[in-house]
Amino acid sequence: MLKIFQGDKFQYKLLIFPALLGTMIFIAIPVLFSFGLSFCEWDLLSPIRFSGLKNYLELLNSPQFGLILKNTFVFAVSVTVIAVTIPIILAAALNSKIRGSEFFKTAYFLPFITPMIVIAIIWEWIFDPNFGLLNFLLRTHINWLYDTKTALFAIIIVSAWKLIGYNMVILLSGFSTINENVYESAKIDGATPIRTFFEITLPLLSPTIFFVIIITTISSFQVFDLIYLMTQGGPMESTNVLVYWIYKNAFEYFNAGAASAGAYILFVIVFVLTVFQWKIRKKWVFNE
Repeated sequence: MLKIFQGDKFQYKLLIFPALLGTMIFIAIPVLFSFGLSFCEWDLLSPIRFSGLKNYLELLNSPQFGLILKNTFVFAVSVTVIAVTIPIILAAALNSKIRGSEFFKTAYFLPFITPMIVIAIIWEWIFDPNFGLLNFLLRTHINWLYDTKTALFAIIIVSAWKLIGYNMVILLSGFSTINENVYESAKIDGATPIRTFFEITLPLLSPTIFFVIIITTISSFQVFDLIYLMTQGGPMESTNVLVYWIYKNAFEYFNAGAASAGAYILFVIVFVLTVFQWKIRKKWVFNE
C-alpha cells in the first residue's frame, strides 16, 4: 500500500482521476453543452438548429421575462435583507447568554434542516384563506397565496424564515471570534449597549456578515423548490422567478435553447452581483 504513495507522480494523479472524471461528466461537459445550446433552437426531439443570439434577444425584449427578472430581484433582495438582519439580532441576543439559549439555537435552526415539502405543506395551511392560522390570528380574510399583491410577499416570508436559523449559527461563530476584552474596555469607558453593538460588534462581525450576505444572495437567486411546491409561479406569474421559468421552458415547453439562455443570464446576474459585493467590501468590512 505504501508503495502506491512512494512512486511516480502519475500514481498520485491516478488517485484523483475518479473525482476529475465525475466533475468532467456531470459538471464541465453539461455547462459547455448548455452554453452552446443557448445559441440554438431545440425541442429535445428535433435536430439542434443554430440560431445565434435569437434566444437572448427575444428574452431581453420579452415583457414576461422582464416581469420574471423583477420578481427574482424583489425576492432575492427582500430575502437577503430579512434573512441577514434578523439573524444578527438573534445571534446578538443568544450570545449574551440568556436563559435557554441552547434551546433557542436548536429551535431556530430546525426549519433549515426540515424538508422543503414539509415546510410547504405547513405554510400552505398557515396561509389558507378559509381556515389558516395567520388569518385567524389577524382576524382577517386575505388570499395570501392566491392574490397577486400578496403571493410573492408570502413566499419571501417562508424562504427567509427557513434561512434565519442557518445564518444565525454562522453569525454566532463570528461572535465567538470577538475578544471579550474589547467589550470590557468599552464598558469601562462608559459605552452604552447600543453604542457597543454598532461601533464594536458590527465592525468586528463584518467579515462574517459579508459571508452571510454572499451565500444568502446566491441561494435566493436560485430559489426553485419553494415556488414549485407552493405557487407554481402563480397567480398570473406574480411569483414566477428565473430558475422556475428555466425549469418550465426546459421540461414542460421543451424549449431547451431559451432555457439555456435564461440560465446564462442568471449566471451573469449572480456573477456581477458577487463581484460588485466583493469590490465594495473594503468600504465596510473590517478586520479581514
